[in-house]
Amino acid sequence: MPLPHPTCALCPIDWSERYCRKPGGKAPKNCPSVLQKEALERAREATCGEHLAFACEASRQEAAGYANREQGYAAVQPCKPRIQEIIEFARRMGYRRLGLAFCVGVRFEAGRVHELFESAGFEVASVVCKAGRAPKADLGITQAEHVDATQEVETMCNPVFQAEACNEAGVELNVLMGLCVGHDSLFIMHAKAPVTVLAVKDRVLGHNPMAAVYQLDTYYRYLKNI
Repeated sequence: MPLPHPTCALCPIDWSERYCRKPGGKAPKNCPSVLQKEALERAREATCGEHLAFACEASRQEAAGYANREQGYAAVQPCKPRIQEIIEFARRMGYRRLGLAFCVGVRFEAGRVHELFESAGFEVASVVCKAGRAPKADLGITQAEHVDATQEVETMCNPVFQAEACNEAGVELNVLMGLCVGHDSLFIMHAKAPVTVLAVKDRVLGHNPMAAVYQLDTYYRYLKNI
């Protein structure tokens, strides 16, 4: 019989009392920390084996993102924006060459990020989503399905080519910036180097998708019925 799937996001136990938080903590019946011992061991072996250096530096970077740690958990204060943490993590790992895969819709912001990474001492290979000028017709997409349905030919987003271009450049860490839902997944599938995300696309909310979550009971309540 398969194990019940985890629903950690709906855990009824207070965070401070959870099994995953402290020894002797409480756990619901479908807690993966309690039930999935074999998977947990596989994860431990991978994390403490082939990914040890990466995991160590990620954990150190997590701690470095907070001030006042010596005063206890109640006093910790976030002190670094994500772009700073990406730069610091890349330095921790000794990376010299970064890939920047971005959407043409954030091309101006991508230019600033490219320059910032270079000023921080990195080589940067930046690739726009429309690179390659492949027509959407290659996918079987009809003109009626184009973003601009008045145009007979429309260039598709090409995240697989973005990934291949970054692979060819020999980047050591890829940074995603504003790729569409699904296109970001395709990039991750084909990238050889690790991938992190600076910004995700939300055309309506200025690339701040959490705004809809924060207002799920008010202005975005309609989402509960779609």
